[in-house]
Amino acid sequence: MAVKKTVGARIIEGLTEFTEALESDKPVEDRLRGHSLSIELTPSRYRPRDVRATRRLLSASQRLFAAFLGVALGTVRAWEQGRNEPSGSAARLLDEIRLDPQYWKARFASALKRRSSKPRRRPERRAAVRAR
Repeated sequence: MAVKKTVGARIIEGLTEFTEALESDKPVEDRLRGHSLSIELTPSRYRPRDVRATRRLLSASQRLFAAFLGVALGTVRAWEQGRNEPSGSAARLLDEIRLDPQYWKARFASALKRRSSKPRRRPERRAAVRAR
């Protein structure tokens, strides 16, 4: 039956192996196993109709869409009129909305604050009591 190594013993073994790899003439990559990851998330370029279509995925007005994105109303208008393009971070968020519109539609709906269209009730006026 094999004896299980302690955490400390495994750390010492790994550091020893690493030290030997650094001191040898061979490149470290040839002696040790490693992993390399990369991610490609270059945001899309948005034309006016793309911004408008993305906003409509959420069934949002320009004003509410701007508030949801954290930009000025004029910014959304400029994007939709072609006077300006969404910046990298804004385009990245628009990409996310387009990738999963149902999720973002639910997030948008949960962010809305409902206001009643009923007129407010005015407090009843009390007759002023005059002190004499």
